[in-house]
Amino acid sequence: MKILCFFLMLNAGLFSHSKKETDKNLSELDAERFNSRLSKVKAMIRSNSKYHSKIAFFVDMKIKSGKNRFFVYDLENDTILDQGLVAHGSGSETEVKGILKFSNIPNSKSTSLGSYSISNKYKGMFGKAYKLIGLEDSNNNAFKRAIVLHHYSAVPHEEQEYYIARSQGCPMVNELFFKRIEKIIDSSKSSIILDIYY
Repeated sequence: MKILCFFLMLNAGLFSHSKKETDKNLSELDAERFNSRLSKVKAMIRSNSKYHSKIAFFVDMKIKSGKNRFFVYDLENDTILDQGLVAHGSGSETEVKGILKFSNIPNSKSTSLGSYSISNKYKGMFGKAYKLIGLEDSNNNAFKRAIVLHHYSAVPHEEQEYYIARSQGCPMVNELFFKRIEKIIDSSKSSIILDIYY
């Protein structure tokens, strides 16, 4: 019930131009997909003490890029602590707007689905960034592909109706949002899970 309420609140802004019945159906579908990923992440955390047990990050790639789809989630209280925009890879674009494809292949410039462990920070071409370790077959080339969590000035801070800039496959966020999530990452003694799903 908490998960459904979570998406009812979330989608109130995302689908404001839809009919109430459509809102309800979308919310139930979103909740079902999220619940599946949440269960998997919680099981992963229970099985390995190196992962943060209270906080996880979720990215719902079904939501269009101009809307908040990166969620900082409180695993204990089943609630969103923060949210922001996040770009997907240019290689994930298809001929149909809003329909994405995904790949784990090097040089594909695509987003890879699955759970990641947020690893070491470093200073790269976009400034501070975090290396990502893919934990599933669908994203286990992340380190080799140099897929990292970073910010970029072209990603807006506020939601908009238009699609936002695309990355080379990295989850790329706005600088202000990055500053908020880096505080969580840097203060954690355990690895935070980032889960990207569709």
